[in-house]
Amino acid sequence: MSKILIFGHQSPDTDAITSAITFSHLQNALGKETEAVALGKTTAETQYALDQFGVEAPRIITTAAEETQEVMLVDHNEAQQSVPDIDKVKVLAVVDHHRIANFQTANPLLYRAEPVGCTNTIILKMYKENNVGIPKHIAGLMLSAIISDTLLLKSPTCTEEDEKAAKELAEIAGVELEAYGKELLKAGTDTSSKNADMILNDDAKNFPMGGLTVRIGQVNVVDVDEILDRKQELLDEMAAQSENNDIDLFVLVTTDVLNSNSVAIVYGKEKAQVAQAFNKELIDDTLMLEGVVSRKKQVVPPLTAQFG
Repeated sequence: MSKILIFGHQSPDTDAITSAITFSHLQNALGKETEAVALGKTTAETQYALDQFGVEAPRIITTAAEETQEVMLVDHNEAQQSVPDIDKVKVLAVVDHHRIANFQTANPLLYRAEPVGCTNTIILKMYKENNVGIPKHIAGLMLSAIISDTLLLKSPTCTEEDEKAAKELAEIAGVELEAYGKELLKAGTDTSSKNADMILNDDAKNFPMGGLTVRIGQVNVVDVDEILDRKQELLDEMAAQSENNDIDLFVLVTTDVLNSNSVAIVYGKEKAQVAQAFNKELIDDTLMLEGVVSRKKQVVPPLTAQFG
């Protein structure tokens, strides 16, 4: 029988990659035969975490049904964020911390969704519930995901559960939380070697909103000007990708990880409504978003409310 494939969302971030690995390790310990795979390349931040704890990046797949009949999803549930042939395989389980949308199955499944800052915070609880020990490298990957998703516990998505999990995992992984966290985040902020496509799509998701397809990308930096200086290049790439992929609205959120603010670059006919959603003024396709760092909690909800 073929292995059960476990994967996170397209354009995977650190939580998507590592939660596939850590959840696969748990399932294998419980007697399942699973393999962690990815729906895209690892980012520099994710690769830093993998290298730190001696773990190889999962292989990349573009379809699932050609090699398995069963899958498990982590860090996502929405069909448009998953493998393209998700409707041709049986979803056995979902572990996620996002909204539930555009998701249905023909069969019952294990569905674990909790309002925490990171999928790996939930997976940690599942290890404990099943009395499965956590090796150092697995703890390190879980910790890396929590640091990434909560911006070192500073994001509004961060909960007390995330904070407790991070401290516990740092001890198991043998690292100092603050020092390792800063190095991890720093590893993901260099955009000088990235082309426009990479900046836009290394961490991007499509969201259906009021009959529109809205693509929201996010890039973390220590200097927002390094992205704003390339604004026209990015807008041109947004235009091309929007036309080629039926995207109605493209938003790139550039987040200053040191000062916890963001600037959004917006492309599309409905861009004025983005400004309305945040009650801000759109100036030269740019929107200042003071105090905004979380796509899940601070960007998607107001846009969803705006577009209905």
